[in-house]
Amino acid sequence: MHIQHLRVLEPAPGIFAYCDGRVPGQRFMTAPNWVDEGALSLGIAAYALVRGEEALVYDPHVSTDHARAMRAHLAGLGVQRFTLVLSHHHLDHIAGTEAFADCEIIANARTLAHLERDGAAIESGTLGGPPAIAPLVLPNRIFSGKMTLILGGEPVELIETEIHSDDATVVWLPSRRILLAGDTLEDCVTYVVDPHRLSCHIEEIGRLRGLGAVSILPNHGDPGVIASGGYSPAFLDATEDYIRWLIALPNSPGRATEPLQEVIGRWLDDGALRWFDGYLAVHAQNMERVLSGADHET
Repeated sequence: MHIQHLRVLEPAPGIFAYCDGRVPGQRFMTAPNWVDEGALSLGIAAYALVRGEEALVYDPHVSTDHARAMRAHLAGLGVQRFTLVLSHHHLDHIAGTEAFADCEIIANARTLAHLERDGAAIESGTLGGPPAIAPLVLPNRIFSGKMTLILGGEPVELIETEIHSDDATVVWLPSRRILLAGDTLEDCVTYVVDPHRLSCHIEEIGRLRGLGAVSILPNHGDPGVIASGGYSPAFLDATEDYIRWLIALPNSPGRATEPLQEVIGRWLDDGALRWFDGYLAVHAQNMERVLSGADHET
């Protein structure tokens, strides 16, 4: 199956990134929809780890067609056994689950709870708007805290954390010190869902920093950086610095007029982050939520 703007990158041996979006004029649907506004406008990647005939797929992308294209590519590499891991419950990370309905689908317990709670709205297209995700295929293997898998002899750790969403799962490859970060880190700023949990996000960034990653692969990032092997550990520092800026904002609301380029300027200058205009709207939304104290589920 061919998806027009889907790019298949290989940031490390046996790790494939399936990137779509960040294409001027690209539209998934003509009418307003969450795929264009929440995913393709910022660019989005899903990943696969391949060892021989086995693949661990990290998120099934923004549609069943995207997921089928990923699966077809992997089958062309000789993969016969697929395991799907969900990074969290947001629509752009669970939309293609139907393409892996015959496989083991792993998520943490919070992700399952969110999907069970919102299942009817997801399938009717009333959660976040169209398109509907129907049928919604639920995970069939659940963990809490941490789970270790073995993929072709390589240990793969699934770690539950809370950054961006309260049900995040990141994938850690300890032998290669590579972190697949899902939406816990975004380039160039994090997307705030619950402003009341920002202090927790700081703590969790510290926990991820303790892993000692040398390369970080986010779901929303610059395709060029992903293709070249991923982001440096300074990505964590840049995200923490921005969150601290948001935490301080209610005490200095006048700082909301500072251009985002200045807020994150030091991290752009040293290459930890790459500028992308789409995040101006994310930053404005983050500030509004922090100043109003309102959270928002996506």
